[in-house]
Amino acid sequence: MSGGFKATAILLFFGLVLAASASFAHEVRPAYLELRQTSADTFDVLWKVPAAGEDRRLALYVRFPDGIVNLTEPRGNITAGAHLERWRIRAPNGLSGERITIDGLSSTMTDVLVRVERLDGTTQVQRLMPSDPYFVVESSPSAWQVMRTYLVLGIEHILLGIDHLLFVLALLIITRGTKRLVITVTAFTVAHSITLALATLGFVHVPPPPVEAAIALSIVFVAAEIIRSRQGNAGLTERFPWIVAFTFGLLHGFGFAGALSEIGLPQNAIPLALLFFNVGVEIGQLFFIICVLAVVAMAKRLPVSLPAWAWRIPPYAIGGVAAFWVIQRSVAF
Repeated sequence: MSGGFKATAILLFFGLVLAASASFAHEVRPAYLELRQTSADTFDVLWKVPAAGEDRRLALYVRFPDGIVNLTEPRGNITAGAHLERWRIRAPNGLSGERITIDGLSSTMTDVLVRVERLDGTTQVQRLMPSDPYFVVESSPSAWQVMRTYLVLGIEHILLGIDHLLFVLALLIITRGTKRLVITVTAFTVAHSITLALATLGFVHVPPPPVEAAIALSIVFVAAEIIRSRQGNAGLTERFPWIVAFTFGLLHGFGFAGALSEIGLPQNAIPLALLFFNVGVEIGQLFFIICVLAVVAMAKRLPVSLPAWAWRIPPYAIGGVAAFWVIQRSVAF
């Protein structure tokens, strides 16, 4: 059997794994804790926990150290698949150096994104894992902490962003030749870096729901182009993949910006945080591409036989999942 059919098999595997992971990733979406300082000893608390049904939530609770008192009672409601609570606390000696724990986190598969905003506008951002369910409030973030935190967040965002990975996978399938692939990936990177910076810095604002639906539509488009190409009708993507990658890359950049806006940027280190988040996205993207190409290269050496129609499965699987997302996200407008 030809190497092309073997490559088709492994690309199908990646496509199906990513599609199946979409629902799994939804179950492990992170919780979010925001502490916004409003005076020397008071903080507004926002606690967002993934919902586990229409009227249930994950059993995760914020535990403050002794001496912290509630000035208002937590007010909660279920919205957009999450349980939100807001209240105000008083910390007589401030929170610097204090340890805050997320009870119940160690028995889940959920992470918690933490953001502490101080009176001077500086922020502390951390990600808590089930194996490490607490953090210590720092007096002021170091440049190294900002770089490390946003680099990791960028890597995690792209590797957990199943829609972005499916788009990259579709480009890998339709783009022929190493040189064309390098140009295409570079065009995608440049494009989403531009819109990520513009949207994050506030120069451009696009509502997230239409962006998410359009991102899914971009995957449908490239999947359809793969089918046209394999049927002997070379479309725009096969002839000029870098143009399509750049055009839709601008769109995907708005998607990255939407995720970054939920995290926020430290006011004293915006360029640094933005740079390293973008670097993290690129590292995650390159890691995914290298893994796909490496596995495809190994698959070509295996004595695997596939029927002649097997090439149809990857684009139809990718396009089918993306079409479902288009409908799902459009309904959510």
